[in-house]
Amino acid sequence: MKQYNAYVGMDVHKNSIAVAVAFPSGGDPIFRGEVAHTTKALTKLIQRLTAAYGENLAFCYEAGPTGYGLYRWLIKKGFHCEVVAPSLIPRKPGDRIKTDRRDAINLARMFRVGDQTSVWVPDQDQEAIRDLTRAREDMKGAEIQAKQRLKSFLLRHSQRFPGKSSNTPGYFGWLEGLKFENPITQLVFQDYVNFVKTTQASVAGIVKEMERALLGWSLAPVVEALKALRGVDLVTAMTTMAELGDITRFTSPRQLMAFLGLVPSEESSGLKQKRGGITKTGNGHVRRVLVESAWSYRFPARITGHLRRKAKNASPEVKAIAWEAQRRLCGRYRHLLDMGKCQQQVVTAIARELVGFIWAIANEMQPTTVTAQP
Repeated sequence: MKQYNAYVGMDVHKNSIAVAVAFPSGGDPIFRGEVAHTTKALTKLIQRLTAAYGENLAFCYEAGPTGYGLYRWLIKKGFHCEVVAPSLIPRKPGDRIKTDRRDAINLARMFRVGDQTSVWVPDQDQEAIRDLTRAREDMKGAEIQAKQRLKSFLLRHSQRFPGKSSNTPGYFGWLEGLKFENPITQLVFQDYVNFVKTTQASVAGIVKEMERALLGWSLAPVVEALKALRGVDLVTAMTTMAELGDITRFTSPRQLMAFLGLVPSEESSGLKQKRGGITKTGNGHVRRVLVESAWSYRFPARITGHLRRKAKNASPEVKAIAWEAQRRLCGRYRHLLDMGKCQQQVVTAIARELVGFIWAIANEMQPTTVTAQP
């Protein structure tokens, strides 16, 4: 590990940054006060630190809502910077006092000894695709809520759709024929319908933007390859790659499964062994879409016309991995059900194993499509 003249821990907030400095020789870190979270204030801070400790400085701060702007600014200035995973910062069980000063000092001390766990920082293009996929997820959530509110309104007024699904054109045709005696009720009903249509249009518009963005994205070949898997379409593949980026940084499928929070939790001590549900740590966006994809493996393994069309751009090696995934996971689904496992547990287990095939396809494709990042 490279040695630096000083290790700077920063507790970053929207309007302020608390700064502490630790030295390789040891001793308690020094608190350098708080500065405004502006480029001007940060520039003055860098000048003071370099004047006192030289140019060979390393910075770190916790990942949070302020994003990676500070990281990119420091890297552009030529400094080493790391963004630390907040959930993996060691905490003393008996320490009940938390302040910005203490957080900055703790970060500096931890950074000096290399006890931090750094997160992978996407470049600006990668982050833009991530924002796009997350916007689609948010709009889809708004659409689901809008539909549920409309259904609740109709139920209160004794209106029930005679068909099987509300995701068909017939449902909206039925809605257009509904009339309420009270004009205010009719107005409210129409507003609910309009809101559903607006959210659906937003989702469809973002999906089209995703299709256009994919054409110029460096990870497009990996996305096309992942679509060869059953249950993985454009949205799932782009969400996975936008959130994870360079999957080759994970040395094994198990490491990726743990990162996505799909491995069982455990509290074992001495002769007592206790395993619980999945940890649900790490990236929840990918975990959600993979669990949704895992439901498709409840059907028998077969190559349908839809799957052939999805996999048309995939290599023979990728298609072989996708077919092996079908054979393995469809059989695994039936086996776990026969063992008496509940369906949700089975689907979660299938999602965990699906991660292994995603890792295999990404490692098949990524060495020639993307440069690995630290």
